[in-house]
Amino acid sequence: MSLLDLYDAQLRTYDALDGEWDGPVFRKVGGPGGGFVGYRDVSGVEDLDALIVRERDFFAARGERVEWKYHSHDLPADLPDRLRANGFVPEAEETVLIGEAALMTTIPAGSVPVRETSDPADFARIGSMKAEVYGRDMSWVPQMLEQEHQTGLRVFVAELEGRIASAAWLRFVQGTEFAGLWGGATLKEYRGRGIYKALVAHRARLAVAHGYKYLYVDASDDSSPILQRLGFQAVTKTTPYVFTPAQASRGVDRL
Repeated sequence: MSLLDLYDAQLRTYDALDGEWDGPVFRKVGGPGGGFVGYRDVSGVEDLDALIVRERDFFAARGERVEWKYHSHDLPADLPDRLRANGFVPEAEETVLIGEAALMTTIPAGSVPVRETSDPADFARIGSMKAEVYGRDMSWVPQMLEQEHQTGLRVFVAELEGRIASAAWLRFVQGTEFAGLWGGATLKEYRGRGIYKALVAHRARLAVAHGYKYLYVDASDDSSPILQRLGFQAVTKTTPYVFTPAQASRGVDRL
């Protein structure tokens, strides 16, 4: 089975465990980034536009922003056109990368200090760091980290000169062979020191210790080349198509 087949089979509908199904798609409500629509395959839906409108209107009635997570190998080929025609707006495309966790444990990472944290004060500092990196509101991040830490999220920071220079987290996907690398961000003045690689290696060791074979990442254009040099393989692209009702307060990233 190819890495893409494994990804589709094990990860595409994992989030449905705490969501609700509506025909071939599942939806989740009330997340820190708003709602979410996922699926394994919508190629056989007879009236796909009606399904898209139904999901849009469901979240509009809640006043909740919603992300429809599209993958570049999804069918039908005109799915992005249908989403745009029904009010969904594409955000930045990312590359789905997969690597064998055991191979990433040997990444040369120098002497960058990495530590795990469950401290709400650190979560607040991470939110401030990410706001500086991305230049936008990240005030929702501390709450998300606190909530997900209660259900198994592992959070790591690299601290230099008394500052959180970088942070990232690891999600174990229970019942699969995958652990997810999320949240990686580094302050501009600390880039080029191997911090990102150190955080990858640290999380890879933890994933292997817990019996996970693969790591996966939704990587930005900045991160993708680094990860591919480390041995990750690109398997598909993913784009969040977002609908934001007029009454929704703000949109955030799903990290």
